[in-house]
Amino acid sequence: MGAIIMEKGRVCNSCKKEIQRSELDRNYSVCPYCGYYMRFHAQKRILSLADKKTFREWDIQMKWNNPLSDSSYEKKLIETTSKHKLNDAIITGEMKISGVSVAVGVMDTRFMMASMGRVVGEKVTRIFERATQKSMPVILFCCSGGARMQEGIIALMQMEKTAAAVKRHSEKGLLYISILTNPTMGGVTASFSMLADIVLAEKGAKIGFAGPRVIEQNTGAKLPEGFQTAEFQMEHGFVDDIVSREDMRNYLGRLLKLHKEGKSVEYSVSYNKSVIYEIQKNNICAWENVLKARSNKRPTSEDYINKIFEDFIELHGDKVISDDHAIVGGIASIFGRSVTVIGHQKGKNNIEEALYRNWGMPSPSGYRKALRLMKQAEKFKRPIICFVDTIGAACGIEAEEQGQGYVIADILRETSAFRVPILSIIHGEGGSGGALALGVANEVWMLEHAVYSVLTPEGYASILWKDNTKADEAAEIMKMTAKDMINYKIVDKVFPEPNELTNGNMDELCMQIRNSIVAFLKKYHRKAEKSVVKERYEKYLEY
Repeated sequence: MGAIIMEKGRVCNSCKKEIQRSELDRNYSVCPYCGYYMRFHAQKRILSLADKKTFREWDIQMKWNNPLSDSSYEKKLIETTSKHKLNDAIITGEMKISGVSVAVGVMDTRFMMASMGRVVGEKVTRIFERATQKSMPVILFCCSGGARMQEGIIALMQMEKTAAAVKRHSEKGLLYISILTNPTMGGVTASFSMLADIVLAEKGAKIGFAGPRVIEQNTGAKLPEGFQTAEFQMEHGFVDDIVSREDMRNYLGRLLKLHKEGKSVEYSVSYNKSVIYEIQKNNICAWENVLKARSNKRPTSEDYINKIFEDFIELHGDKVISDDHAIVGGIASIFGRSVTVIGHQKGKNNIEEALYRNWGMPSPSGYRKALRLMKQAEKFKRPIICFVDTIGAACGIEAEEQGQGYVIADILRETSAFRVPILSIIHGEGGSGGALALGVANEVWMLEHAVYSVLTPEGYASILWKDNTKADEAAEIMKMTAKDMINYKIVDKVFPEPNELTNGNMDELCMQIRNSIVAFLKKYHRKAEKSVVKERYEKYLEY
């Protein structure tokens, strides 16, 4: 009888259990016991993502470099190459994901902790140069200990080299997605890995510029739990989403499809700019409208987005300091047309959710997030659909310290010049400049019981009469209802709604809005970019 050969396993760094390699391969190198993300070798990652037999490697003969003629470094390079069958710390090439051709680069920590020297910098640069020539999107899986110290100043130069290549690719209107894996540190973080249109991360990945030990040594500060993890970076606004390895191929396929959708909407809906407005059976007063607009039973922006659009992918963060949950936004599609959707988001189920969303009052971070998503829409020529529901922008010491007034002014200025059509739908409260920041549009629509005003009735009564109990009187004087907005020609459409609008009876309303959005997109698809900008500018000259 022949000897039984036992399969050699790997030991999980977290729970210390041994796992058979075949089981790890089936589970994307994720520990089945504790969920820890183990090293996922470049070749295995490519196989897990590529459509069958579509990967073709680029620059296969490009090998490690020793610019400082360091003999000990060269010895280490030879040993590493022999052991792992890698020429350096990145594999690049071309493949298809869900039928879409992409340029791809996958870094591998087995080679010198995937540190970036001349070869890594050159191969990354060539990915973007070749993808620019072929008008292809780029996907990079990043991991690194930083710039390769053994190559001295030459390694440092790769940061600018790769960043410049990313810029040229972006200026051609092409998509770049980076996925930050464990660890992504130093010069790679401070160059190409964070410059993507969409920055994703794997669960628990360590991401930062300076390592924790360096920070502690220099500052003497005790670092918070979870510092520099993917979750930490998303909370602080630098990562769009955290995606599991199991879902990565499907997620990337969805993103690629949303950036490849047709530019026109082939759907038979006639465009009618006339107002959809029915006189209310019950002639309710303005204050009653305010109460209806504020009802916690009323659908939120996220409810409308999920009901009206297909395949919504939420993107997070302002790329500066945080991810403000009072603004929700991302990419979606509607009848084959990709759009950017952004909305104020209130928490309505309980006090915890309301606090999490800050009652739908965005901070400067929220408006920076909205503006970056709008700029991304401009780059990819996607129409922008905004959903307005806020009593106003966040106020307080922190908001003032972060420049609330400047940020709103900036978004108003930039929005005026976007070459893509913008639609704004006021479905709840539209309060002050906090609402207007998402309200500068080619067309503004409104729901029957929504309100739109310079500030809240309570604020008006408090400032003018020093008595906020007279809010009901203020609401009448302020002329803030949908009927008033039509009279002042502030809005272009009003949609009738049930007497008490809830998630349970919103279907018919959403169908009306959906059909009108499709007609809006068809209309503006036929317009020249200059006409779109001019029309929006002239709309606000009338007031």
